[in-house]
Amino acid sequence: MTYAVDTRAVHAGRADLAELGVHALPLDFSTTYPMHDQVAAGAALGAFADGAATAATPVYQRLYNPTTARFEQALAELEGTEAAVSFASGMAAITAVLQAACLMTERRHVVAVRPLYGGTDHLLSIGLLGLSVTWVDQDEVAGAIRPDTGLVVVETPGNPTLGLVDIATVCIQAGDVPVLVDNTFATPVLQNPARLGASYVVHSGTKYLGGHGDVLGGVVACAERRAGALRQVRILTGAVLHPLAGYLLHRGLSTLPLRVRAAQATAATLAVRLAVHRGISKVHYPGLPGSDPRGLVGRQMRGPGAMIAFETIGDAAAVVAALRLITPAVSLGSVDTLIEHPALLTHRLVDAQGKQTGGITPSLLRMSVGLEDVDDLWADLDQALTAAARATVSVAAPAAVPAAVDAQAAVLAAPVVAVPEPEAFALDAVSATSAQAVNGSAPVPA
Repeated sequence: MTYAVDTRAVHAGRADLAELGVHALPLDFSTTYPMHDQVAAGAALGAFADGAATAATPVYQRLYNPTTARFEQALAELEGTEAAVSFASGMAAITAVLQAACLMTERRHVVAVRPLYGGTDHLLSIGLLGLSVTWVDQDEVAGAIRPDTGLVVVETPGNPTLGLVDIATVCIQAGDVPVLVDNTFATPVLQNPARLGASYVVHSGTKYLGGHGDVLGGVVACAERRAGALRQVRILTGAVLHPLAGYLLHRGLSTLPLRVRAAQATAATLAVRLAVHRGISKVHYPGLPGSDPRGLVGRQMRGPGAMIAFETIGDAAAVVAALRLITPAVSLGSVDTLIEHPALLTHRLVDAQGKQTGGITPSLLRMSVGLEDVDDLWADLDQALTAAARATVSVAAPAAVPAAVDAQAAVLAAPVVAVPEPEAFALDAVSATSAQAVNGSAPVPA
C-alpha cells in the first residue's frame, strides 16, 4: 500500500520498533562493537570498505551506526529512492557527491547552474577538489556537456533568490551525466527530484529536516548503485553523522509536513504584503504572479515553499538591525523566522560574476519563515522596512499596488494547499518522456 507523505514521515524507518519492544527510536552511541569472531569481523570490515550498506557486525561507528542508518532509510522512503547516505553536514554531503561522481570516475568537469548555496558555489569555484566548472543557464546544460563531465549541479528553489529550475528538462539535457539537485529549500514534502530523473538528491539536514536549529547534518538520497561510492568516501574522509544528530534528524521528519505547510501558508501571506510595501523594490517568491514562468509550482513542486527573498529600498543591513522578533541569523528551516543578508554572509565568498548572475544584490535579504503568528511577523517587518525606507528616501505617498499582485492577493494570502503527491511515478519515468512533453506541450506526471 502506498501511503501519503504525512503518514510516511511519521512511520518511515520505524517498521521494526514493535518487534524490538520499543516505541521511541533507539539511540546507539557505541563507537566500537565486540567481535569474538575476528574472521567474520574482518569480512564485515571488507564489505563496508567496498560500499556495502550493512554487514554481519557494525565493527566501528565510522563504518556503520544503526541510529543513523534508520534516518537514512526514512529519508530514502520520503524521497522515493533505494538508498540514502548521511554525512556530518550539508557541505560534507555535497563534497562527497563531487568526489564520488567526478574524482572516483576521472570525469573532473562539472556543469553548474546558478544560483547555488554560497558554500557550494565557492567550493566549485576555487578548485579545491581539482575540478573544472562551466556555469550555465538551465537551458544551456546540453551544450556544456563534455566527454569528461562527471556531474551537473542545480539547486531548486535556488539559494537565495528562489529561482526555479526545471529538473526534468535539465536531466534530459544531461543525458548519461548524473544530475545533483539540492532539495534543501523544497524538502521531500514539496518536491522529489529523483522522480524527475535526478541521480543525487541532497539535503542540508540542518535546515528543514531537523527543523529546530539544534542539529548539523547532510544526506544524499540516490540509487543503491551510487550509494556505495558515497559510503566509501564517508569511511575514508570520516565525514560521518553523529548518532545523536541522526536521532534528531529522524525525529524531525515526523513533523516535517506539518511544519513545511504551516510555514508555507504564512510565507504566501507575507510575500503578498511585502510586494506592495513602500519599503520594498522587489520580492522573490515562486507563488507570486509572474514568478514561475515555466509553471513548475503544481507540476514539479507541490507548493511555493516557505522561503522569501526581497530587495529593500532602504539599507538592507539597517532593516535587519531594526527587527525585534525575527531572528537575524544564517541557516533556515527552523521553527523561528530567520533573516540574513546574502551578499554579506551566506554568499559573501561568491565572486562578483556569480553574484551578478545569481541576482545577489546589496539590497537583497533572504527570509526563512517559521511558525510564529503571521500578523506578529508582519508587524515586525513593517516597522523595520518603514524605518529604513524613511532614512533613505522621503516617502510622500503609498506606492501603487501592482495590478497583477492586487488581483491575486486574496488567493495567495489564503493558506496554501499543496498539490497531491505523485502516485506511482516510476524513477525512470523521465527517460520515457520526450523533451517536448517536459517543456509543457504535453502532459507531464505531477
